[in-house]
Amino acid sequence: MNKITDVTGVILAGGKSSRYGSNKALVKVNGTPLIEKVTEVIHSVFQKVVLITNTPGTYAYLQLPMYEDLIKGLGPLGGIYTGLTVITTEAGFFVACDMPSLNSDLIRYMVGCRKDFDAVIPRIAGKMESLHALYAKPCLPAAKRLIDSGNRQVIRFFPEVSVRYVEEKEIRAFDPHFSSFFNINRPEEKRAFEGTAGN
Repeated sequence: MNKITDVTGVILAGGKSSRYGSNKALVKVNGTPLIEKVTEVIHSVFQKVVLITNTPGTYAYLQLPMYEDLIKGLGPLGGIYTGLTVITTEAGFFVACDMPSLNSDLIRYMVGCRKDFDAVIPRIAGKMESLHALYAKPCLPAAKRLIDSGNRQVIRFFPEVSVRYVEEKEIRAFDPHFSSFFNINRPEEKRAFEGTAGN
């Protein structure tokens, strides 16, 4: 299947992993570091892939273009702001580095929903999955206004941009159990994932 060329895959690896106790991006799940699981799927979908991280030396072995947060200490919002600023395409598909079950078909479907929207966001039981989402350059001013306001909650800038929400029925067609959105924050979550989901 052809890789998507007009959207960049953006992997966010700037978290402090405070709940895990060590850098969870490098934690091995079924023998493979989380960051490599994520990179493999994103690389299979997108021609261009970048990594947003404040510790580029840690991930140099991945041989990806890397960028540090333009404004430090903002969490995921800062990663999205940085990613949208540095990518050369009009839009980026953003994922966190701790999601072991990304689904390439769902990602392609979401990219296909973009059309004239500024963002494409999954919504499950009313909860918006802001770190498995597409954002286009027009989101930048809204994200910057949110940063300037002192609020770091990504979903707070959604009312200012045009959003295409991907609803549960659409997601289930590709991912019946919503596994794509599972992320590993604690050692017990890793053990549970390895025990049930396998690869």
